[in-house]
Amino acid sequence: MAGTEFASVSAYIASFPADVAEVLENVRRAILGAVPGAGETISYRIAAVTLGGTPLLYFAGWKRHVSLYPVPAGDAAFERTVAPYRSGRSTLRFPLSRPVPYDLIAETARRHAEQRAGR
Repeated sequence: MAGTEFASVSAYIASFPADVAEVLENVRRAILGAVPGAGETISYRIAAVTLGGTPLLYFAGWKRHVSLYPVPAGDAAFERTVAPYRSGRSTLRFPLSRPVPYDLIAETARRHAEQRAGR
């Protein structure tokens, strides 16, 4: 998969084993459901959700986790909620060995879209 250029987000997701592909499809649905009018593309060889033609969030599959980036700024409650998943300043990492919090992924996408709209 390294170095592979994908024609679509669907092709990117389909390149993973079935169990990871299912998680990525659910991540995709959570983000698209939270951001009305969002589109999608491949950018940096991973899936990107766009808003107004510009990447809003990226999500990627890995051997033992899925990642979402960048993480929007949040209030103290949001920061406490995302803290267990933080991996670096601007990445959320969700281990595949545990249930993936799709509601948190949707909230992250919603917050990011609201912050962009407020600029």
